[in-house]
Amino acid sequence: MASVVILGIFVADTAYRAPRLPKIGETLLGQGFALGPGGKGSNQAVAAGLASGADGPEVHFITRTGEDDFARLADQVWARAGVRPAVTRDPQAYTGAAFIFVSTETGDNAIIVAPGAAADLGPRDAEAQAGLIGGATVFVTQLEQPLPAARRALELARAGGAVTILNPAPAAALPEGFLALCDWVTPNETEAEALTGIAVTDLASAEAAARALIGQGAGGAVMTLGAQGVLLVDASGARHIPAFSAGAVADTTGAGDAFNGSFALALAEGRPPAEAARFGCAAAGISVTRPGAAAAMPDRAEIDALLRGSAG
Repeated sequence: MASVVILGIFVADTAYRAPRLPKIGETLLGQGFALGPGGKGSNQAVAAGLASGADGPEVHFITRTGEDDFARLADQVWARAGVRPAVTRDPQAYTGAAFIFVSTETGDNAIIVAPGAAADLGPRDAEAQAGLIGGATVFVTQLEQPLPAARRALELARAGGAVTILNPAPAAALPEGFLALCDWVTPNETEAEALTGIAVTDLASAEAAARALIGQGAGGAVMTLGAQGVLLVDASGARHIPAFSAGAVADTTGAGDAFNGSFALALAEGRPPAEAARFGCAAAGISVTRPGAAAAMPDRAEIDALLRGSAG
């Protein structure tokens, strides 16, 4: 059976809504608070699980957590989304947490992540799940966990014949040859500039940055451009997939994760890359109309309905 396997971290999101961030030494009154599940890898797994539905590819998530209330929250979230966790529990560590500021003026966000137990993810964790990773149809990882864990998992996935996706978030310097393990790299504008030195301000500069990433070894690049959608670039050329509008923007926190998880799921179903990217854009377009990250991910029926409406 087709499967998506994701390596990453889970954190509990503590989200605060206010007009702006406070200055050092300043206290502001917020306009909202929510506690919910997060972590890029976990969010992407939830997005993929919900997009898969009852009969689609299996979705597996590899991570480390503590043994605490936040870990129990993670279990509940994964179960509801149909995600199959492969989790190492560390009773001596805490489950990760994140501070999220959401602007009440724009819906934009700023985030601080404390990975907790997931900071100890290493090559041994990938090797312990070598069968799962090597048997994946599509494998996805990010840069919130230590780089050696991501690298070893990508090596195992590549050896097993999986399509490999790196979401290079948060932006970090990558060793030479790292991108050669990636069939797809999916940066946003900031991450693309950090990796290439090219400021992404329009479609032309996005394509230049994408081609620079391909020059570093990636098979192809999908540049996520917020309200401009995505630009997919590979050996066959560049294709711009516009964003979907599903309503007023409430919170952009999980948009990139919605795209990545749904893009991976669509590839696992055998969709061509441009069609998979369009599927991911539809998922992201729905997610931004809701507050939160994992809580904002749409299910398969919602994505299909938006795609049908757009086609009509």
